[in-house]
Amino acid sequence: MGIHYDYKSTKGTKLMEKQAKREKKLAEKKAKRLAKEGPKAEKLKPNILDTSKPITLDFLTNPDKK
Repeated sequence: MGIHYDYKSTKGTKLMEKQAKREKKLAEKKAKRLAKEGPKAEKLKPNILDTSKPITLDFLTNPDKK
């Protein structure tokens, strides 16, 4: 029996191994990228103004105020 006889019988297995290897590699890249960037929840904290307070000139021009 030559190699051409068992090609079709092992083709599915080889394709699944390749897909698993590819997914593992992508997962490792994603984990590495997320570890490098850090948590996103802290960076995306929005600055929401209180609607009950009026906007004053001091609020707009004072750079030391948070």
